[in-house]
Amino acid sequence: MKRSAEVVIIGGGISGCSIAYHLAAKGVKDIVVIEKAYLTSGATGRCGAGVRQQWGTPMNCDLAKRSVDFFEHATEILQYDGDIQFKQEGYLVVASSKEEDALFKENAALQNKYGIPTQHLSKEDALKIVPYLNIDEVTSANFCPTDGHLNPFTTTDAFYHAAKRLGVAFYTYTTVLDIETKHQRIEAVVTDKGSIATRTVVNAAGGWAQAIGKMVGVDIPVYSENHEILVTEPVERMLSPMVISFSKNIYCQQTPHGPFIMGRSDPNMPKGLSMHSTWGFLEAMAKTATSLLPPLKNIRVLRQWGGLYNMSPDHQPIIGGTKDVEGFYMACGFSGPGFMLAPMTGLLLSELIL
Repeated sequence: MKRSAEVVIIGGGISGCSIAYHLAAKGVKDIVVIEKAYLTSGATGRCGAGVRQQWGTPMNCDLAKRSVDFFEHATEILQYDGDIQFKQEGYLVVASSKEEDALFKENAALQNKYGIPTQHLSKEDALKIVPYLNIDEVTSANFCPTDGHLNPFTTTDAFYHAAKRLGVAFYTYTTVLDIETKHQRIEAVVTDKGSIATRTVVNAAGGWAQAIGKMVGVDIPVYSENHEILVTEPVERMLSPMVISFSKNIYCQQTPHGPFIMGRSDPNMPKGLSMHSTWGFLEAMAKTATSLLPPLKNIRVLRQWGGLYNMSPDHQPIIGGTKDVEGFYMACGFSGPGFMLAPMTGLLLSELIL
């Protein structure tokens, strides 16, 4: 293990790997990424891997649009030998009330200002895009054809290999025990395999971001909660876009290889680091999914799992430094979309640090 580094990044998910790549691409020569297990072992490897630009705030629209622009050319930019499997077949976000319909019209107008080609559709037009949709459950819908789905493992692998070619050192199965400071400045990162002297630390630890903050005396106002997902057996292609309903608490898509991935949140799930899965989730998901997309009742579930959302008070990401400790930066509190915003997270933090 190196005994010193210009920048130490804590967290080997897609955000940490993207930050490492962007810093190295800007000329930083001595970067270390520390991951307590394997790359993508946290939220990245457990996410639904959807990529959407349909947001209700200007910042998220801008971040998402620029991230999609990157993903569209990521294989070439990152010089990746594999395939990140970016399937751009859209997101159909369905409304189930007059209130949602009015909000979706406003959202579409906002998204169009940022060059996002979202269309506000009648439920009949939505049925043309998703023929199996139960339109008795739908009032209207928004559709963006350039939204889509990525393979989280190959996409992170692409960032990893690009960063490694530029000299970034990755230490997996390495646990951060403490971060040393002096006069409110970063001095070193202490791990179970030795200490690394550094003046700059990036907290990209996902569900463990608050614990990392406490090591330097920074109380980051985030918490983690478990969100569950299931995957089905592979079946013949029957669904192109991702289908989302906020009021029905579901997202559902068919991956390029045939399985369906679907997930939902549980408002009663306690805060914490548990990533267990429950029968309650399976029952609720089955009812919602088969009501919205009736043919899914004939498909068998293979497995289900949980993963952590790192939540902030306003559900907006925390990207930047802090006045409290010089050299301490954060990329946390994404509240769900951390995976899909990773290219811009890496770019913005590299610019802030430099």
